[in-house]
Amino acid sequence: MVRKAEIKKVEGLRGGSGVLEMHHILKPEELNGHGRLYALVKMEPHSSIGYHEHIKETEPYYVISGHGVFIDHEKNRIPVGPDDVCLIACGESHGFENNSDEELVMMALVYNE
Repeated sequence: MVRKAEIKKVEGLRGGSGVLEMHHILKPEELNGHGRLYALVKMEPHSSIGYHEHIKETEPYYVISGHGVFIDHEKNRIPVGPDDVCLIACGESHGFENNSDEELVMMALVYNE
């Protein structure tokens, strides 16, 4: 099977600001109960994903291009850029900001614990 990714624009994700473009690579049912999200995420300049918790799931981000700030479970603000991996463990909270003037592109996978 070959198909196109499903692309959706999302405003204010998890209470964040601005618009994100989500390229859903796999639908939740295609993850066969192992997770709920596998997507390429394009963050507009000065947009963010609000601080939120992951319960019974974990999420890695892989930054492809651009620069931003990862807010970890202890609310440390960590600058990130291409080839950085941000791992959110089960039960942890996090947020993400693109506070630059350029688009930030990353991969996101949310899978069960």
